[in-house]
Amino acid sequence: MRGNGKRDRFVVIGGGISGLSSAFYLLKQAKQRGRDALVTIVDPSERIGGKINTLKRDGFTIERGPDSFLARKTPIIDLAYDLGIENQLVGTNPKAKKTYILHHGKLHPMPPGLVLGVPTEIAPFAKTSLLSWGGKLRAMMDFVTPASKETGDESIGHFLTRRVGAEVMERVAEPLLAGIYAGELNKLSLASTFPQFRDAERKHGSLIRGMRANKRLAASTPAVATRLPDAVKNSMFLTFRGGLETMLEALHTALASAEWKLGNKAVAFRQNDPDEHGGDVAPYEVLLSDGEILEADGIVITAPAFDAADLLEPHMNVDALRAIRYVSVANVVMAFDKATLGIDFDGSGFVVPRTEGTTITACTWTSAKWLHSSPSDKVLLRCYVGRSGDEAVVDLSDNQMTEAVRRDIRNTMGITAEPLFTEITRLHHSMPQYPVGHLQETAKLRTKLRAQMPGVWVTGAAFDGVGLPDCIRQGKEAAMGVYKSLIGDFK
Repeated sequence: MRGNGKRDRFVVIGGGISGLSSAFYLLKQAKQRGRDALVTIVDPSERIGGKINTLKRDGFTIERGPDSFLARKTPIIDLAYDLGIENQLVGTNPKAKKTYILHHGKLHPMPPGLVLGVPTEIAPFAKTSLLSWGGKLRAMMDFVTPASKETGDESIGHFLTRRVGAEVMERVAEPLLAGIYAGELNKLSLASTFPQFRDAERKHGSLIRGMRANKRLAASTPAVATRLPDAVKNSMFLTFRGGLETMLEALHTALASAEWKLGNKAVAFRQNDPDEHGGDVAPYEVLLSDGEILEADGIVITAPAFDAADLLEPHMNVDALRAIRYVSVANVVMAFDKATLGIDFDGSGFVVPRTEGTTITACTWTSAKWLHSSPSDKVLLRCYVGRSGDEAVVDLSDNQMTEAVRRDIRNTMGITAEPLFTEITRLHHSMPQYPVGHLQETAKLRTKLRAQMPGVWVTGAAFDGVGLPDCIRQGKEAAMGVYKSLIGDFK
């Protein structure tokens, strides 16, 4: 603990949204407590924001990384208000609510009432052409299948197959849910990704019945959105009018007092012994790749799990971090003249099951979904490439990838027009995969870390959620945790 009148020194390792959120809330808490704090942000990249990357080109607003977030997840809304950018929030086009699933080479509309791949309205589900009658009847067995008495974690794929059958899992749930993680449902942890499924089964004895109850409850509960500007209260997904970098720019301004070490990597840290160095020595020192040493009272590690493991391994067992595999993905954005397409998009896009054998895993009709993203006489499409078990495609040449994607959109949508331009973004080792047992194992690691090295916190997308709101929440929790270890309260 620093003595009275001393500056609190924090090092945040990682300049993505988790790290920037940690830095912002560390400074905010210092101000609330009347303390002086120096926050140093270290990242090997020359730019901040991690995977957030907005490109402005020829009147288009193009997201090369994440493109939006769930409106119901409040941490990002709170941050928007804290930064004074809530008036920049925009929602999706209300006329583009339909989503499609590719099945046998044709686009089929998702049946109304589908929640995370789980049917909550039986009549539309019975009419869908996505499933055989055998598959539909198997799904209805969920109403009579006893709830599992097992208390441990299981994979999402195993759970859904057990409740609603393999056909629903493979044709409907897999392309919807796995797309969030670019993963394989039979390998992803249920407890770490969609714990509400298990809760629904336990509480209602049926996944469908439980998800239906959750939907009714959400509809009858005053919206989180009461804190949202009126213009975006009815949108499930939100972004910012100028792109997600609006948030990065605001954070950079808010972090004007921070110290930036970009293009520099944290390669090690050590714990000092106050008995050897005197009572005023900083508890920790962080070694950077250029040889500089930073003194720290607290450290927040938000780097990917493999880099976090390298930093922590000299101090403790990091098997829980080594178990988190990362998947590489890419996205291909194409712009067109609307007049050359001859298509009016009536939805937001489509997802693709593994069984279809396409290069693309999904396609967002971006200019239809987000009206601010494109001039009115143009069309913007974003196609996703790569997922667990199919990552080699990410390293195709630009020409090869473009050709493969154009073949898929020709076969699925009949688009033969030449794009005005194409932008390809490769995100290597970007999607953390939560293995079965992930929550339990990472909780053990964090408990041990707090005991051995108070003031050191490890967090980010590799732990408790990959979405932007989840990363912001974790960054804020890390700031709270580090300050609690430093001064012992949350005042």
